[in-house]
Formats: sequence, structure tokens, C-alpha cells
Amino acid sequence: MATILIVDDHDSMREGLELHLRRRGHRTLSATGGQAGIDLIEETPVDLVITDMKMSHVDGMTVLRRVKEIAPETEVLVITGYGTIETAVEAMKLGAADFITKPFSPEEFGVKVERLLTDREEKARLRKENMALRVENAALRDEGETRYGEIVGDSSAMRNVFRWIERVSRSDSTVMIYGESGTGKELVARAVHAGSRRNSGPFIRVNCGALAEGLLDSELFGHEKGAFTGAERQRRGRFELADGGTLFLDEIATVNTATQVRLLRVLQERELERVGGESTIPVDVRIIAATNTPPDELVEGAGFRQDLFYRLHVVPIVLPPLRERKEDIKALVDHFLAKLKPRTGSRVHEVSDAAVDRLMQWHWPGNVRELENVIERALVLAEGEALTADDLPSLRENGGGSNGAAISAFPTMPGSTGLDDGTDLNQAMEALEERLLREAMEKAEGVKAEAARLLGLKASALYYKLEKYGIEG
Repeated sequence: MATILIVDDHDSMREGLELHLRRRGHRTLSATGGQAGIDLIEETPVDLVITDMKMSHVDGMTVLRRVKEIAPETEVLVITGYGTIETAVEAMKLGAADFITKPFSPEEFGVKVERLLTDREEKARLRKENMALRVENAALRDEGETRYGEIVGDSSAMRNVFRWIERVSRSDSTVMIYGESGTGKELVARAVHAGSRRNSGPFIRVNCGALAEGLLDSELFGHEKGAFTGAERQRRGRFELADGGTLFLDEIATVNTATQVRLLRVLQERELERVGGESTIPVDVRIIAATNTPPDELVEGAGFRQDLFYRLHVVPIVLPPLRERKEDIKALVDHFLAKLKPRTGSRVHEVSDAAVDRLMQWHWPGNVRELENVIERALVLAEGEALTADDLPSLRENGGGSNGAAISAFPTMPGSTGLDDGTDLNQAMEALEERLLREAMEKAEGVKAEAARLLGLKASALYYKLEKYGIEG
């Protein structure tokens, strides 16, 4: 339920709109003129203001200006008469979210109101997420040189990455992040955004490799109602949602050629058209892209357009794999221990030197993500207050010679020598299921469709299980 203020000096129109909105479950306030509406806005917070443009004494344009001064996050829908499109355009420039022209049907009015309220909720959610991110990053930056946001490390390679983040954050240039799966490309993108002048705007992430070819255009650019089968309503794309902020395009190398052409146009012209649409929509978005394909392979390969590559490859940041910065492992282990203890309910409060030595000997094909998963599994299985080398079964089982991450059939459970030990079958099966899910996601490099194929599951079943165990893609 939303709180909506209607400002109109025509009693029949105002009362009719009130009745319609109340039937939809909304709380309404009404004002018989522009000044009365402004007085209400100054006293009572509302989600949406609906104002007629043509009113005696104080008109709708004055109401709009005052609303944007008093409560800039409140959306405004203006009602205009036939033949006054120029006035509506001027209102949009001043901050109105939309306009509706008389005469209009109740259905048209209802659709516009619900769309504006939905958009407002989405903007509020994104603002909340970004505020939490800025607070978190501000606190983490105060902890010293070994951390930059959630990125942990004090090796020379990571200090170089931090310097690049610091430099590029001050600009508005396009960034291309290169690194193997699990090296923290999204964390770097978030750090760049948090340190930029756009940090009060949204940070929107799109995993290009996780979307079917036919859905990616709609996800990125939005679509109009009826643009294709199933497009029952107009939908804004990620570019529009990221307006004023940052759009992070993960796995950019997987994008098909047709979508690459559309991406190139947005990068060049800073405008787009929704799928099935004809109007041009300007967007103010900073692009950060990421890929696990090395730059020389990306530019020389046949599947990626060179002109798009050079548009994206403005400021490249290359993340080192964990095997090339093993001196950061101890700091990472301490970080994950603090992060994962609440989730696992573990009694562990320290890590033994032997356990760190074992971790240092592993080659980490899955990089930092693999290390986090290993620590989480160890915390679940550990029985003492110190994490020991014996609590790292995954490394013991997999050995150290393979560059692949083969999914082992059964985990070795410490201390389980038989049913006499009081084994809980349900817990054991859930532990096995969670482990196989995590290993499948690692091997599939976070691509859910591939993980589902590896496990022989339907996509819907995989999504349910990932949510059940809190496993992120």
C-alpha cells in the first residue's frame, strides 16, 4: 500500500481518482488546489503526488517544483489537457516521473500509477544497497593497507591493484577487469564504484554468461509491451536502472555478436532503444566489464568485435591468481574465519600453522572463491577451537596435481567410522549435497546452467538448492 496525494481543483476528477486508488488498496490524501497540496507535502511524507497542471492561483508546475525541493525522492505524475504535450515535456525536465493526458481511462491511469510505484520501490532498494556498501567500504578502508573493501591482500601484486582502483575511481572512464574465475572481479568493480563520484547512484550487475541469448537484450535494454511472446508489460532494462550509477557487465566475452552491436551503440551514443521500441532513451551510466579471457585472446578471437573491445579496454585492471600471491593466504584465511563463523556456528577462533602450510602448498585453481569454500567446509567439520590440517579434507582428497576441479563423489567426514558413532543420515546427506553443489558451481565458474548440467538437475531444482544452502552464483 502506498500513500498518494491528489492535487486537483476539480472536485469530480479528484474524488474519482481517490475512489479508484482506494479500490486498489492505496491510502489517499487530497488537496483542492496547488497551495493546499504544497502545504500537505510539507507536513506529510507521501510516495506519489498526482497533480493537474492547469489550476487557478498555484498551478501544477509550481507544485512539481516544490515537491522536488521538499521531497526529491517522491515521484510526481502530472495530468495535462489535450494538446499540451509541450507542457508535459517541460514537466518531465523538471523531474516529473510521467504524465497522462486527458481524457484517460481508469485502466491507463492504474497502469501508470502501479508502474511508478514499482519503479520507486526499486530505486529505494538500490539506494539502500549502495548506502550499506558505502558504509561498509568506509569502515574497511580504515582497517589498513591490507584491505580495500572486501578485497584482502598486502602482496605487491595486490597493492598494485589497489593503486589502479584508487586512480580509476577518480575518473568516469570505462574499466575492463581481467582475471581468472574466483579472483574477485566483482569486488573490484564494487570498490571502483564506491570510490567514484557515482557512489550515491545504483550499482547494477549483469552476469552476461548466465542469460540465454534471447533474454540478454531484454535484460540489458528493456522491452516494450508486446515486443515478444510473454512481454505482457513494459520493462526497463539494466542500463536504465543503472542511470546515474555504474553497470557491471560480468562475463562480457560470452555476449553474442548482435548484442555486441547494441552495446557498442550505447557506449558511443549514450542512448538506447528498448526491444520492440522506437523512442530513443538517453542514459548516463559508467560501464565496468569483466572477463576471464585474457585480453590478447579476446581481441584476436573471432567471436568478439574489435571495435567493442577497444571501447571497453580503456582502463584495464588485471587481477593476479591466488597461486601468484600466496603470501596473502594467511590474511585471507583470517578474513574468512571472521566472516564465516556466524554462518557456520563454528567454535574455531584460530588457524594452526600446519593448516596454513597445507593451504600454501595448494595451487588454487578456483582462486579466492575456492579458498573461501574450503575454509567454510573446514569450519563446518572442525570439532576443536583451532583449525588444523586434518580439518582440510578437500585438499587431502583432491591432491595437488590437477588443474581441474573434479567433483569427488563423497566427502570424507572426520571421525565417522561407522553407524556406532551416532551418524545423523539427514545431516550427512545434506553436507554431501551442499559440497557437490559448491564444487559444481566452482567447476562451472559460477554459470548455473552449466552447474545444473554437471549435476544432472533441472535449472529450477538447482536454483532451489542454491538458495537453500545460501550458495551464491
